[in-house]
Amino acid sequence: MKTSKEIRKAFLDFFTEKEHQIVNSAPMVVKGDPTLMFTNAGMNQFKDQFLGNEPVKYPRVADTQKCLRVSGKHNDLEEVGLDTYHHTMFEMLGNWSFGDYFKKEAIDWAWEFLVTRMGIDADRLYATVFEGSADDNQERDNEAAGYWEQYLPKDRILNGNKKDNFWEMGDTGPCGPCSEVHVDIRSEEERAKVPGRDLVNMDHPQVIEIWNLVFIQFNRKANGSLENLPDKHVDTGMGFERLCMVLQGVQSNYDTDVFQNTIAEIGKLCNKKYGEEEKVDIAMRVIADHLRAVAFAIADGQLPSNNKAGYVIRRILRRAVRYGYTFLDLKDAFIFRLVDVLKDTMGDAFPELVSQQTLIEKVIKEEEESFLRTLSTGIRLLDDMILKAKNDGATEIAGKDAFVLYDTFGFPLDLTELITRENGLGVDEKGFAVEMQAQKDRSRNAAAQETDDWVELRKIEKTEFLGYDKLEAEIKIARYRKVTQKKKAFYQLVFDQTPFYGESGGQVGDAGYIEFDGVKTSVFDTQKENNLTVHLVNELPENPEETFYAVVNAKRRTNIANNHTATHLLHAALREVLGSHVEQKGSLVNADHLRFDFSHFQKMSDEEIAAVEKLVNEKIRANSVKEENREMPIEEAKASGAMMLFGEKYGEAVRVIKFGESVELCGGTHVAATGQIGMLKIVSESAIAAGVRRIEAITADRAEKYINDQLALINNIKETLKGSKDLLGSVTTLLQQNSELSKQIEAFQQESLKMTKANLKSKVLNENGVNIIADKILIDNAGLVKDLAFQLKGEVDDLFLVIGADINGKPNLTVMISDNIVADKGLNAGQIVREAGKEIKGGGGGQPFYATAGGKDVDGLQAAIEKALSFLQ
Repeated sequence: MKTSKEIRKAFLDFFTEKEHQIVNSAPMVVKGDPTLMFTNAGMNQFKDQFLGNEPVKYPRVADTQKCLRVSGKHNDLEEVGLDTYHHTMFEMLGNWSFGDYFKKEAIDWAWEFLVTRMGIDADRLYATVFEGSADDNQERDNEAAGYWEQYLPKDRILNGNKKDNFWEMGDTGPCGPCSEVHVDIRSEEERAKVPGRDLVNMDHPQVIEIWNLVFIQFNRKANGSLENLPDKHVDTGMGFERLCMVLQGVQSNYDTDVFQNTIAEIGKLCNKKYGEEEKVDIAMRVIADHLRAVAFAIADGQLPSNNKAGYVIRRILRRAVRYGYTFLDLKDAFIFRLVDVLKDTMGDAFPELVSQQTLIEKVIKEEEESFLRTLSTGIRLLDDMILKAKNDGATEIAGKDAFVLYDTFGFPLDLTELITRENGLGVDEKGFAVEMQAQKDRSRNAAAQETDDWVELRKIEKTEFLGYDKLEAEIKIARYRKVTQKKKAFYQLVFDQTPFYGESGGQVGDAGYIEFDGVKTSVFDTQKENNLTVHLVNELPENPEETFYAVVNAKRRTNIANNHTATHLLHAALREVLGSHVEQKGSLVNADHLRFDFSHFQKMSDEEIAAVEKLVNEKIRANSVKEENREMPIEEAKASGAMMLFGEKYGEAVRVIKFGESVELCGGTHVAATGQIGMLKIVSESAIAAGVRRIEAITADRAEKYINDQLALINNIKETLKGSKDLLGSVTTLLQQNSELSKQIEAFQQESLKMTKANLKSKVLNENGVNIIADKILIDNAGLVKDLAFQLKGEVDDLFLVIGADINGKPNLTVMISDNIVADKGLNAGQIVREAGKEIKGGGGGQPFYATAGGKDVDGLQAAIEKALSFLQ
């Protein structure tokens, strides 16, 4: 039996023989493409070559690409673990042709590899071809079918519809028919009962697509029409895990050696065995799969967070934690312990797992511990919902409440249903679906964008960037298009050459203007999109075919360059002060400040921060001149010790920037010499994730202003203290005096509280076995009012308490009811204050035994008290 490592190597070796260039996997987290958060297919890293935005380096390419499908139209998350073949993170084996070979070779080589090299039984294979589309005026792909007929009988060459057999990059762009290879791995007995052809594309777990051969020959325009591309391309993708399943003779991807080592380790942690109980098996599959997705994302620089790609990663990890918590009885963090097994399984092919292991483990462990606390809180909240539903005589909890659990606490609907079912209740699934759809609509509306086709004025291979050397230049508009977002229209312009820097590498894009015949068109931002430098303007120039003069905002660019160079010096200083484990994990560089994220496993001390700042400023004063190599071979750059960032995709030639001992690969703009920065001032240091810290700093005139503002503040304090020479001593004395006064005030308040409590207890009125206290009090602190209510509850049995207070001009109403009175008389303090609060032009809420209300009308307090008392009648 071939191991997964041997299978991966066999694929790459095969296409090496076919004269393909083997390239590294691109990072799983996508940068510079607004249409994608994650790499979801092998072709993503070649998108610019398909779009014509980047020249073709190699006509034939092959690789194994790490992919993630948990968002957008490719969303398999809720299927993962329930069946045997869906995954979040997976490997996609692929081979590509850029204007070189086409359908014949792609089909020939697919057959040769699968049947001749790998020994798959030809009788178990099926091929699908595009059946054609009247809407697109496309006939059946008889060309592909003809090539398959060399290897397969016609009854195993099946027609596929547009959904299955016509591939499109997006709503617009390159597209074309595809031909899928399916394999039937059922037993001979099962195959005799039902032909495999009847199960192709029917979601059968043992009759599965293994390889998709895409023939890119059209361009889809914004109006929906198709036009022929000047060059035809091939883009193939084969599921590595599925291939391993077929070749290793098992019935599930999870039974291959890709996952079994991890599953065995999970079994040890929970003391359960895989294959004995379905719920346990599902949980183990979920965890084994999700571990890979989360670990690779972190290795590529994407940390779990509350938005965008970070939220997706957090959701995947929380799903894994929840399965372990619910079905494996793993109540403590455990997933981080599996990273070492994953490294042993996949570290050879993906060395980032080895180099980033410590960071991956720390981030996962902290996220697990955080979510386990949240999970406990969510379960308590659900318990309250269940109790309320039972008290109200309901048979289910509200869909809105179930959605809060899902959205805030990470409870999938099935977990909520499981717990409620154990308590004899259901869940309003329709209400939940309404809330879920509303959230999707909000997200869709926020991201809604209509993009017209490019209007091409002149053909260019790529935009030449001039901005390293000049901030002004004559340019011509090569193409433009209109974009409408949130009902606001603007234009994207691409120039033949440009001095404007497009946002990338943490550095914001340039702003400025282009001018023709005295008329200026403002460029409010510059972005990188699919390797194009795109200039954003609100209005299209009246004469876009003319030659324009482009001018970058020089002051803004200078400030950006100051801050960008400062990040390089800061990086070097952090490594010198804290250690060589420090690596950049992200940055933001704009005209106002810089933000630098780095790996470090504890809070920096004040002394360490001061030492780093001092070192950076020494490097600034050294006035080191920029040394730049714009086209250094990547291997030479590595040998020079240049810092490289994980999660970045580097080409064969890179730009290397050196200031003194600081050497980094960087495409950003920088100062000519460090002295231009003036000085750096660190303004904050904080944690943003486990093992990742963030420094925010300012430079140049902003640093100068910051220091001057601090000095002015000190002088104002001196003036306030009447010119005290011992400023620190005077402030210390004031603080001590304030502390003493605060203690005296607190003692006075507690004495006042005792007197008020005694006064209220003296006014107890007993009616029908209920001790009623109702009055206005002279306490102007909400915290003390709450203390008073809870003290009275502990000292007076059968209590029904209603007190009103004027707190800084705002009315406050408090209701406290003994638990037995709540139960015996069916009272609810929350409902009472909601009604009584109307008398003070406000409202409130709380628990059945304790609730408060606030409002606007202090004069209504007495009426509110009487309204509350009416609930006893």
